[in-house]
Amino acid sequence: MSPSIPIALLLAGVAAQFADKLALDTLTLAATQAGASPRLVGLLVAAQSAAWLLVSLPAGVYADRVAPRSLVVLGSLLMMAGSLTGTALLSTGEVGWLLALSTFIAASGPVVIALSIFVLLPRMVAVANLPRANGRLELGRACFSLAAPLIAGWAVSRGIGALGLGVCALLGGVVLVAALRLPGERPPVQPRLPLHRAIEEGGAFVARHPYLRPIALCAIGWNVAFFAFLAIVTPYAARILLLAPETIGLASSAYGVGLVAGALSGASLIARLPTGLLLVFGPASSFAGAALLALTPAALGWQVLALAFCLFGFGPILWFITQTSLRQAVTPQALLGRVSATLTTAMYGMRPVGALAGGLAGEWFGLQTAMLLPVALFGLSTLAILASAMPGLKTMPEAQLSPT
Repeated sequence: MSPSIPIALLLAGVAAQFADKLALDTLTLAATQAGASPRLVGLLVAAQSAAWLLVSLPAGVYADRVAPRSLVVLGSLLMMAGSLTGTALLSTGEVGWLLALSTFIAASGPVVIALSIFVLLPRMVAVANLPRANGRLELGRACFSLAAPLIAGWAVSRGIGALGLGVCALLGGVVLVAALRLPGERPPVQPRLPLHRAIEEGGAFVARHPYLRPIALCAIGWNVAFFAFLAIVTPYAARILLLAPETIGLASSAYGVGLVAGALSGASLIARLPTGLLLVFGPASSFAGAALLALTPAALGWQVLALAFCLFGFGPILWFITQTSLRQAVTPQALLGRVSATLTTAMYGMRPVGALAGGLAGEWFGLQTAMLLPVALFGLSTLAILASAMPGLKTMPEAQLSPT
């Protein structure tokens, strides 16, 4: 096994996630610039999210059955096909359902690639080095999360929004080249269960496991809370804290700063601090940020808003790196794809629920009262970890080689 993440695997993972973010930013900006209704913009966003919801579970099953390199190749082809089609549609001013369909196809690529990399990484990197490897993947994602909206905004403002999707197609080619340098070994032959039974087996393993179950509950609660927060925070900052749009944008950029800082320091902190402490700190830092913002006076509005966004980036990315490494360590190789798919589907499925809940709370109860909703939900997310055996976990558990 390699002591660090192989460059081909790193390149494939970062390029796929960058393309996914760049496509989302490009589509929403280009469609809005073209005069699309909010409902149509929502359709494009939903089409991208639907790929994570609908493709994750079956892709997880096949990631456990076939050579993951083959799925990375498939994902790169989906990226290129969907992005090239989207580029042609945007170039002709088409922002309707055909663009939504091409978006779904293109977004299916990063889904398949992400699950394949989750399965491949423990085969190529020693367990002790998983936090550092996952940290490097997340650092790349964090940096490009800062770059994607800048690229999309630059292209759309110059009337060449299709360029963003063209870059996504090029990134699909980068993933394809990287995939050809990955190992092509197939996993050991396993009994071929029907698709629905195979999916159920992955979900049941998560539900029974003393570490994975609280991770799943925490992730579900956090995603509901964060997207409820996102639905409320802009009108809250403008109408309650009385902040100007440019000030809100500047404060929001602290989220990217937190992501990069967490990804840079993740491996070092994981090596020095108890694993359980980091798993508590992730959701607890979000709870603290939301609570501070809900209680802050308007005079301190922008400083606390920036602090809250920084905490939402820093703490959760440490949590994500830690729990991803833990999942890879405790999950048998034969279940890696399905376990990852189960958690991915649960998290992405909760995001629309959180956004809807936040929006309705703001409309029904007023923005100040509604801000207490994400505070409470972040608290429940933290409680899911505190009520488990996780806080006492000192080091990363040993790998499991077969189902138990």
